[in-house]
Amino acid sequence: MKYALLFPGQGSQEVGMLSALAADHAVIDDTLREASEVLGSDLFGLIRNGPADELNRTQRTQPALLAASVAVARLWLAQGLPAPTALAGHSLGEYSALVVAGALDFADALKLVELRGELMQNAVPIGIGAMAAVIGVEDEIVEKTCAAYTGDGVLEPANYNAPGQVVVAGNKVAIDWLMANYKSHGIRKVLPIPVSVPSHCSMMRGAAEQLGERLRGVAIGKPSIPVLHNLDGVSRSEPDAIRNALIEQLFRPVRWSQTVRALDQSGIRGLFECGPGKVLAGINKRIVEVGPDAAQSISLGDPEGLALARALFQTQTEQA
Repeated sequence: MKYALLFPGQGSQEVGMLSALAADHAVIDDTLREASEVLGSDLFGLIRNGPADELNRTQRTQPALLAASVAVARLWLAQGLPAPTALAGHSLGEYSALVVAGALDFADALKLVELRGELMQNAVPIGIGAMAAVIGVEDEIVEKTCAAYTGDGVLEPANYNAPGQVVVAGNKVAIDWLMANYKSHGIRKVLPIPVSVPSHCSMMRGAAEQLGERLRGVAIGKPSIPVLHNLDGVSRSEPDAIRNALIEQLFRPVRWSQTVRALDQSGIRGLFECGPGKVLAGINKRIVEVGPDAAQSISLGDPEGLALARALFQTQTEQA
């Protein structure tokens, strides 16, 4: 069976994440401790015990999630099953995918995403930026509504997560305008997202330039497994192209729907989320067709999901 490993971005973290898997698989805690040693801080203790406010700080969240996602991928790849056909990650998760593909060293990636989080937080003062989820309408309506905004600052699509779910980002004054006017633009529902960083919009361009300076000094290799990038759902093999994609994804929208459709159309029948929570597994089911021949979307972040994915391979083997 052709399958892909997928890696989540911010929002999947929680204190105590992966504890159930760690109880039976040493590779989870071993990977988290390795990350602590690389960063010279007690990331392991923060993940296990909190406090939540500290874990939810962007510069702490990003290395914590990368370490947790790589830990789950290491556990899965040790199961003796066929290697994945492709990899992809949502926003921050793209770094996790590149680590698993062998294009980025784990230690380098941890330091990069720690810096990435710091640069993102510092790029826009708290209270100036905001994000909101637009629910239940076509992408084009969201794009036209953003283009209709003529006030101060920017209002831009940031995450094309699934049909009927697009996250927008920009200045708080622009998000406030959207909250007050969305019904007149044919939008049924808008939900504010409690974040202080307006990710994946032009307000992050300065942070992207600073991140690019660091990326140019980091070794990037050719991925051993294709990694589909957020920019366009297309894989890249040359180091400079990968480096540029990582820079651009910080201020351009995440095209997750496009990425998952590309995986589905390539014949992949397993979409396995490596990380805590089930955010990607949930939205993937809204992107691909539902039915016996559709790609199965499963989270590997708990013992039940891990067993379900293994059983899927067993069923495929018996049918073959």
